[in-house]
Amino acid sequence: MLSATLWEVRDNSQPLQKLAVDDEWLDDLLLRIDDLCAIASEYLEADQVERLRDACGFAAEAHSGIYRKSGEPYIFHPLAVARILANVRFDYITLQAALLHDVIEDTHYSKEQIGARFGPEVADLVDGVSKLTQIQFNSKLEAQAENFRKMFLAMAKDLRVIMIKLADRLHNMRTLGAMRPESRRRIARETLEIYAPIAGRLGMNHLRQELENLGFSHLYPLRFQVLRDAVRKLSGNRREIVGQLESRIQTRLEEEGIQARVMGRGKHLWGIYRKMQGKRLPFKDVYDVYAVRIVVDVVDTCYRVLGVMHNLYKPYMNRFKDYIAIPKANGYQSLHTVLFGPNSVPIEVQIRTEEMHVMAEVGVAAHWRYKSGDGQGNQTQQRAREWLQKLLDMQRRAGNPVEFLESVKVDLFPDEIYVFTPRGEIVELPRGATAVDFAYAIHSDVGNTCVGVKVDRRLAPLRTPLATGQTVEVIITPTARPNPAWLNFVVTAKARSSIRHYLKHLQREEAILLGKRLLEKALAGRVGGLGELPAARVQTLLREFGLSHFNDLLADIGLGNRFAALIAKRLAPEDGEDETHPPDVDTQPLLIKGTEGTVVGFGKCCRPLPGDAIIGYLNTGRGIVIHRDNCRNVASYKKSPEKWIEVEWEQYLGADFSAELRLEVANKRGVLATIAAAISAADTNIETINTTERDGTTTTVHLLLNVRDRAHLARVMRQLRTLPETLKLARRG
Repeated sequence: MLSATLWEVRDNSQPLQKLAVDDEWLDDLLLRIDDLCAIASEYLEADQVERLRDACGFAAEAHSGIYRKSGEPYIFHPLAVARILANVRFDYITLQAALLHDVIEDTHYSKEQIGARFGPEVADLVDGVSKLTQIQFNSKLEAQAENFRKMFLAMAKDLRVIMIKLADRLHNMRTLGAMRPESRRRIARETLEIYAPIAGRLGMNHLRQELENLGFSHLYPLRFQVLRDAVRKLSGNRREIVGQLESRIQTRLEEEGIQARVMGRGKHLWGIYRKMQGKRLPFKDVYDVYAVRIVVDVVDTCYRVLGVMHNLYKPYMNRFKDYIAIPKANGYQSLHTVLFGPNSVPIEVQIRTEEMHVMAEVGVAAHWRYKSGDGQGNQTQQRAREWLQKLLDMQRRAGNPVEFLESVKVDLFPDEIYVFTPRGEIVELPRGATAVDFAYAIHSDVGNTCVGVKVDRRLAPLRTPLATGQTVEVIITPTARPNPAWLNFVVTAKARSSIRHYLKHLQREEAILLGKRLLEKALAGRVGGLGELPAARVQTLLREFGLSHFNDLLADIGLGNRFAALIAKRLAPEDGEDETHPPDVDTQPLLIKGTEGTVVGFGKCCRPLPGDAIIGYLNTGRGIVIHRDNCRNVASYKKSPEKWIEVEWEQYLGADFSAELRLEVANKRGVLATIAAAISAADTNIETINTTERDGTTTTVHLLLNVRDRAHLARVMRQLRTLPETLKLARRG
């Protein structure tokens, strides 16, 4: 074994029989291994360090003859990854997995072989970090999304997976200069969009900042260089001013009998750039802010220091945040305040305890206790696990890996607000979250059945953005269901994925019912019903289409992916039937209620109403779309007659429909109020209203109304024509 011969070279200077690296790299390799083991020996047992050495030898042999783009042996990369984790004092199993994290992906060794040599725990960690290399994907985006999906699933089982992946990405970013420019930009963008936010979400602030700055330098190298040079020019004078601030604050705290560490802190370049970009500020306005961090022993002292600071310098109004009482989603805790410093220069002050300071820097990696006997993880780890569990729920609802990745991206950029339930419980949401997001944060069933909301005891629209401190009460109805329009304004990944999941499930159920109706209609005159179809012929057709169940075939028919008439011909053929054309079906038209769901829609081009002559169009993937028979889109009937089906309104309807009117009125004061009163008198509601002023005397009003049928719309139009302000009125479509 190479792991043995490596140590023989080290101890006896005997020549290697099987070199992992060229002779010129051998001494460097041995020094790096010794360095890693020296760091690990500070907190690991001697036998655990020996196991680590064994993993070093195995990794060196596995990657023998493989070199990185920079020209150095590949084994240097896993050694560097393990060293990053050793500095945070991870257990020896994590360090072994870090050394072997690329073995499955890049060498001939399998997960089973690693498990036999180092144990199943190490093998599972390595497998969780490894990419999917054996599956062919339709696009790079799909492959990337599936890799991330697998990684998040592995993270949910063991948080150490993401620690190894983050350390792996950090070292790759440090050595990214050897890659081609387009590869550097792609990897840098991925780092800024996914990995740095994950590090921030897990509370690993120090790692996040380094990833962001490295990503910034490779994605926008010229902007990075200009900003870095500008910071360097001003850093000397700033250090002097910050030093004076530290001295004055330290003196004042000592006068109050408070022991504390006072440190100036600099803003990292990516943070400066994002602030300049987001708030459209010049560099001097962003960088002309001085930042100080005060670290004390206990929480009570934090609040004492806050009082001292507000007495020393006046605070800015509405710039104080208490993240100790209400921690951030990643467990971050501190008091934040902004003060008027000397010469009215803003001073950002963070006040925290030593423990909070460690947590803020390394997050879930702080005081790592894996599978501890008490069964209790620290608060940050608990929050991380809750977040990962939420990701698992989103993954189950997501229709495909790309949709899941987009949901994760949405969830990785929270700028939190805190609202209250009627019982006083705190619910954390991203900024811009609406009442629907709040409902889904409580429970998916609450979101699915919500019909209204009270904000601070007052009724408010469901799309109302919430603000910190508000009390929100959700009104639910058991028979309600999500509205597809909610997807236009919800901001949380959980709400978005829950709505999509419900609608997809609902769409399938309704597609099956509609497909059954269409197939029964097409089978009329051939067989008595679906129950009389020959089972052997049904199974043959399902195998031919690659479907596992008859309901899958019905769903395809309901969604317009297959034509019922052609399926009927295959299932119950008649003698002498032409197989190249669908048969003519002389049966009653399909009845439309208007209360169907996602697989029966109504064309917005003509907005049909009960009483209108209608025709149905089979739209692939969407089911049937109902049009008026004089709709301009009906002209396409000649191009694809097989997609049009005869439909008819049912006699008893229990639904409201949308109708669009175009109204030209005299431009007078109060005319809109007059129009609204006339519409209300006709027993209908206005969905939307838009106005366009044509000239100084006339205005065009576009109305979208809720009506029951064509007769109801006629009554509304008669009511509007009686108004003296009305000049012209027409139904659109």
